[in-house]
Amino acid sequence: MADIEEYKHQESDIHEEEVSEKPSPASKGPHGVQVVNTGPDHTFVLDEDALAELLLQDDIKDRSVVVISVAGAFRKGKSFLLDFFLRYMHHKYGSGGGGDWLGSDDEPLGGFSWRGGSERDTTGILMWSEIFKATLDDGEEVAIILLDTQGAFDSESTVRDCATVFALSTMLSSVQIYNLSQNIQEDDLQHLQLFTEYGRLALEDGGRTPFQRLQFVVRDWSFPYEAPYGASGGQAILSRRLKVSDKQHPELQSLRKHITSCFGEIGCFLMPHPGLRVATSPTFDGRLSDIEVEFKRALQQLVPMLLAPDNLVVKEINGQRVRSKDLLLYFKAYMNIYKGNDLPEPKSMLVATAEANNLTAVAEARDVYTTLMEEICGGAKPYLQAQLLEAEHKRIRDKALHAFRAKRKMGGDEFSQAYCQQLTQDLEDQFQQFRAHNESKNIFKAARTPSVFFAIALTFYVLSGVLGLVGLYPVANLCNLCMGMALLTLVLWAYIRYSGEMRELGVTIDEAANWLWDNVIKPVYQAGLEKGMEQAAAAAAERVSAPTANGKHKQL
Repeated sequence: MADIEEYKHQESDIHEEEVSEKPSPASKGPHGVQVVNTGPDHTFVLDEDALAELLLQDDIKDRSVVVISVAGAFRKGKSFLLDFFLRYMHHKYGSGGGGDWLGSDDEPLGGFSWRGGSERDTTGILMWSEIFKATLDDGEEVAIILLDTQGAFDSESTVRDCATVFALSTMLSSVQIYNLSQNIQEDDLQHLQLFTEYGRLALEDGGRTPFQRLQFVVRDWSFPYEAPYGASGGQAILSRRLKVSDKQHPELQSLRKHITSCFGEIGCFLMPHPGLRVATSPTFDGRLSDIEVEFKRALQQLVPMLLAPDNLVVKEINGQRVRSKDLLLYFKAYMNIYKGNDLPEPKSMLVATAEANNLTAVAEARDVYTTLMEEICGGAKPYLQAQLLEAEHKRIRDKALHAFRAKRKMGGDEFSQAYCQQLTQDLEDQFQQFRAHNESKNIFKAARTPSVFFAIALTFYVLSGVLGLVGLYPVANLCNLCMGMALLTLVLWAYIRYSGEMRELGVTIDEAANWLWDNVIKPVYQAGLEKGMEQAAAAAAERVSAPTANGKHKQL
């Protein structure tokens, strides 16, 4: 992407100086930092200062990054799960000490903000202020970043909001965790297709898989007799859900092919229900004593599978590892993309269907208009008087609009009104084409250009002769020049019409002829005609009123 390359060539020293003047994140205590805020009118705003403060720390900025993000529907325990990730990283990469990384049974769960209930808690995108340092098997030191995202499909978010957050987290993360409840259903795959496609549209097609690892985490799996908890059972379920069969509808096949083509690696993990106290108690604070044993056992498998040193996935873009200071530039570039209007507006299924339904009705109404107008003035039909053509247009336009309104459409009258207005405008534009085609059949208008220039040449020829007789030779020569120019223009116009070359010049000559006709020749002609008629009327009136020889009026 051009924007990203531009950012990557910028000097990062400015950002480093800004960060050095601010207190370290550690001085504020570990917490979730809002790096992408919700703005007015369903927009998102990047907090560059907060992000730079985290990513441009001296011991972090030059390390490659591992970015793990959790996304999915709201109120499904994403922040709750991330806080167990934090416990593991404090134990493994921090100063957590020995013993079980899950901690003691009576220790409340801290970290990203979470709570029970039915209303959303997280908005925008949060980054944990502690960036953990780890050493890979090859000896490279990396930085581990955790992202928590706004839940999708709450009552305050539009489809664009959900798609933007999911797409941003997928584009920026090396491991995207797709947090689901109970099962992998077809609508989950459809949402995933929409969100990843929205992210893929923002990236240039470099011939590579756009995203790295997608990890389905199915919470509250209730069918261990079909597939056991854990990665093996999850892989079995995932294989069934993403299997492409010739018996499937082409739409279902396309959906599955799209998902598998977007990610370099896809996995699935089945999690048991954490227990009724977790789900129903308003005082639950994350203590292990309130969580079912099976859930804790599943956590001990899932978390190391993602965060152990030999399982870490380093963030790569176009095959190149991304450093922490580079990630800041990618955040900026991606946010700029979603601020603009370059990407289409994601639509809900109802809106998309209603839109297609109305577009079909518009196409049918336009076909009605085109067919009927072709019968009136299309093709080889003779020239039709302009007033009659316009009357026929209004009659046929009303018939086409009636055909549009008569067709049953989704979305209601208000939704269809915009399409009706656009159809009306389209029909008016189409009428202009029919009118131009009809005018081209008018032999007199087709001959207007040669007639005008021939009349000009003839006029100047007569003037030249008259002026020569009275001795005004300079003016007569000027008239001869004008006559020659008119004849030359006439010959040039004839050549253009015959050869088809220099069409723009031919149009200019036609426009000049029309202007001369409308503003010079026609007014003079009409004025002369009116004067002649007035004189004829006056002469007739005089003859009527003139007395006869015997003193009586002549009777007509």
